[in-house]
Amino acid sequence: MQWLNKIVDELIKQKPEGEIIAESGIAPSGAYHMGYLRELITTDAIVRELKRRGRQARHIHFVDDFDGFRKVPANMPEEYSKYLGMPVCDMPAPDGSKRTYADFALQDFLDSAEVLGIEMDVWRSHKKYREGFFVPAIEKTLTSIDATKKVLSEISGREIPADWTPIQVMEEGYLKTRKFLSIDTSTKQVTYEGKDGKEQKANYAKGDIKLNWRVDWPARWWLVGVDAEPFGRDHATKGGSYDTGAGLMKEVFETAAPYPIPYDFVNRAGDTKKMSASKGNGILMKEVVRVLPPEVVRYFILGVAPAKLLFFDPEGGVVRLIDEFAELLAKPNKTPDEAQLIALCTDGVKTITVSNVPFSHLVASYQSALKDPAKTLEIIKRTEHIESAQTQEEIIKHELKFIDAWLNKFAPEDVKFELRQDVAGDLSDAQKKFLSELARKIEQAPADADGEWFHKAVYELKDSADMEPKQLFQTLYQLLIGKNAGPRAGWFLSMLPRDWLIKRLTLAS
Repeated sequence: MQWLNKIVDELIKQKPEGEIIAESGIAPSGAYHMGYLRELITTDAIVRELKRRGRQARHIHFVDDFDGFRKVPANMPEEYSKYLGMPVCDMPAPDGSKRTYADFALQDFLDSAEVLGIEMDVWRSHKKYREGFFVPAIEKTLTSIDATKKVLSEISGREIPADWTPIQVMEEGYLKTRKFLSIDTSTKQVTYEGKDGKEQKANYAKGDIKLNWRVDWPARWWLVGVDAEPFGRDHATKGGSYDTGAGLMKEVFETAAPYPIPYDFVNRAGDTKKMSASKGNGILMKEVVRVLPPEVVRYFILGVAPAKLLFFDPEGGVVRLIDEFAELLAKPNKTPDEAQLIALCTDGVKTITVSNVPFSHLVASYQSALKDPAKTLEIIKRTEHIESAQTQEEIIKHELKFIDAWLNKFAPEDVKFELRQDVAGDLSDAQKKFLSELARKIEQAPADADGEWFHKAVYELKDSADMEPKQLFQTLYQLLIGKNAGPRAGWFLSMLPRDWLIKRLTLAS
């Protein structure tokens, strides 16, 4: 956890007294994909570590819902293009409800954050503009417009047009870029040039004016008193939005910029491009928190430094992540970094969900029990994991809920199965002989026969059945689950009820 400790050390050094504010934020422009988890969980970890060290700290999540609708997401009807330019806080929700588009998009995000145990104050941009919170920043910007233009030009390396304006104006429900003419701080009005070239006025204390993004971000830092903020690496390029924001903080708002924490993206395994809500290629946050326990989601994000690109594999990666976390959780002599990571992953989590039973074992047991949690525990108690099944019964039951969601949403076909209700037909004489001999072997098996015993029992019949080992196992898989492959055969056979298995083998032969 060197990356986290470095950030926290620096924050304490730059602000030795008082509350430290860390901010996250995003515009609810579409469904929230899991890439947003990086900013959210990183900010949460910083605040938790500060509090652990005895400092007052707060996480403020700023929802940019006063932004204009920029692009119709892939999963929405094209007719929504008529709302382009309208603040997302004023658009109707696509589900036909009375909610706004922003409320609709934000709800899954807030629900996911709650599931993850993220503690934060949620501030809505449109409310802050319309209640006058941004008034000081608007006035500072517009009375220092030449300095603002100079900073943006020099730092970004781009020429700023003479008629450039740092504001957008609300006209007939839409945000429009209009030429700024003057500001009257006594009446809280801005005079601008309308689309017809005539002078118009707008009240900036009531939300009729919005600062452009490049200015809005540092204005928010100044007004909120932000000390640290994670942001995507696309904002961290030389001359990018963080650099210009830092310049405006110094020259216009006359204070220091927040401690920068740029992070790389979370890509779907195999993809070279980042997830995008508007393009519809992201794995949704709400789906991730259904298939991964909160402590494992945090582990995935916090286990590496923010600057490293992350890849999420919703299929095999879920299995590896959960087993990896379980192994670390059970490790007797954890290093200080490991102990700190576990503490951050589990802090505030009401129930630890990861048991000591391997994920793949649980998946097979659960399906063998026809997805009945009680019967799943019975099956596990017949294996080498009997102790875990006895001492972690409630944890396992909770973990099975995530496994069920994973099987329904992401699990690859080769791990999904159901026990056949019928007996396979069209078996050869060699196959029938093999099944009959295996049934007799199992009838004489010791009560505590494990997976290795069953594996050897099958393998020993290859000569008498005159079949290759691969054919023996394929015959079993076809008989039991209707597939040519499945869970490790010996272990799988050891889990099944002995009487049921013998009966099935006998009927087939």
